[in-house]
Amino acid sequence: MAAIAGVDAFDLRFPTSRELDGSDAMNPDPDYSAAYVVLRTDDGPDGHGFAFTIGRGNDVCVAAIRAYAPLVVGLDLDQVIGDLGGFARRLVHDSQLRWLGPETGAVHMAAGAIINAAFDLAARTAGRPLWAYLAELSPEQLVDLVDWRYLTDALTPDEALDLLRRAEPGRAERAALLREHGYPAYATSPGWLGYSDDKMVRLAREAVADGFDLIKLKVGADLADDVRRMRLAREAVGPGVRIAVDANQRWDVDDAVRWMRELAPFDPYWIEEPTAPDDVLGHAAIRRAIAPIRVATGEHMANRVIAKQLLRSGALDVIQLDACRVGGVPENLAILLLAAKYRVPVCPHAGGVGLCELVQHLAMFDYLAVSGSTEGRAVEYVDHLHEHFTDPVRVRGGRYLAPEAPGFSAELRPETFERYGYPHGTAWSPAATGGSTG
Repeated sequence: MAAIAGVDAFDLRFPTSRELDGSDAMNPDPDYSAAYVVLRTDDGPDGHGFAFTIGRGNDVCVAAIRAYAPLVVGLDLDQVIGDLGGFARRLVHDSQLRWLGPETGAVHMAAGAIINAAFDLAARTAGRPLWAYLAELSPEQLVDLVDWRYLTDALTPDEALDLLRRAEPGRAERAALLREHGYPAYATSPGWLGYSDDKMVRLAREAVADGFDLIKLKVGADLADDVRRMRLAREAVGPGVRIAVDANQRWDVDDAVRWMRELAPFDPYWIEEPTAPDDVLGHAAIRRAIAPIRVATGEHMANRVIAKQLLRSGALDVIQLDACRVGGVPENLAILLLAAKYRVPVCPHAGGVGLCELVQHLAMFDYLAVSGSTEGRAVEYVDHLHEHFTDPVRVRGGRYLAPEAPGFSAELRPETFERYGYPHGTAWSPAATGGSTG
């Protein structure tokens, strides 16, 4: 009888800070990193998953993954795959580890990494890419994946069943369209805050030439700089291209309102993370004050409960889930269902290493089985580090092409571990770092 034989965790870090890739107002020198987990089986494929961080603290997530290992090693593989929702709930509800959250922070992200690895394992076993594996489950099976604790005042299992059943007609036709045309994407690569004006303008023009009709700029460090950069970007791409802006949680509420009124002449499509990610009331106040500029947030949502509050209170126009921030696929499914009920479009966050690879599956599944729509939706795209994955994203003409390989597209190439394992990988040697190790 096949079983999970081991939980292997790795600290992988990529020195993106050297070129200021990923830089923003709150994170000026990020080193994109993955607390990476492999669920080893004694008979069959392995499962791969990770939590995304930006450098220091990645070791904390790795330690948290290892703390979960005793709850996972030895489990019967068929039972795990046959009850993925139950597997996820057992990890998230473990009383001693949950105490460190609860359902927040490094421990919850570690649980999410393991849960995502289990879904990767299930999709590989079925020989299906994860988006298709999920979309082929029945509404009843999908509802069984969700942890309904704390949600039923906003969305009940019966309501979720109705949503999913309403989306069943036309699923095959949407799958054919997805395979033919892909899923809309938007480009963040032009907008990192540490880039020069010339580099930003050049990359913005290149993104539009590549087919993107929505780009994003980082803002929030200096108002005069942001006004100048927005003016240059608008001149570079013209009036027909949407420009979103992202403050990465930098502002208090009044600062956000003042700042966005200064940027309003350049027609920002949305302001992302204008204030603290847990400040539901603050987001609602900003949204009221700056309308019709949209408010988008969600990549740092700790869990489905914050999503519920943001949606029920009318605090946002766009919700941005993250494949690695919350407790894996089941919790992101809960967020997708909540968004469908409250008719708020989902534009997933995908800025860090591997996030594009993972979250494309969730967006495509949403299109097929939950919302049934791509209207007002796009998945973030950043052209960094895809070469390290065995099944990297494919983006053409500003659209994600549907993955075809079985699994969650999470597996890294073996040579990546040798080069970027921290602190002993060759990318972190004294010769490569100039004597510093991060």
